[in-house]
Amino acid sequence: MKKKVVVLATEDDLSVDLTLHDFSAALLAEFAEKVVRPYYSSNMSDAVKDLMQKAIREETFVLSHVKLVKSGSNSIKNIKKGIG
Repeated sequence: MKKKVVVLATEDDLSVDLTLHDFSAALLAEFAEKVVRPYYSSNMSDAVKDLMQKAIREETFVLSHVKLVKSGSNSIKNIKKGIG
């Protein structure tokens, strides 16, 4: 079952606040120390936004390649035949 995501058409993206529940303080501290501080100038919000965007791009990339493999367009037989 596929779920559809409804996106509001606005000129500017809406900002929302995010609350994490039942989240390990040790995990958060380690994430801040090893990822946020060195790569995002200690800005947790920028880190979370950037990593979410990267995850979405990677998911899109992976899904597009999985569809190609399932369709058989990259199979060895098709490549030998000059297809795909």
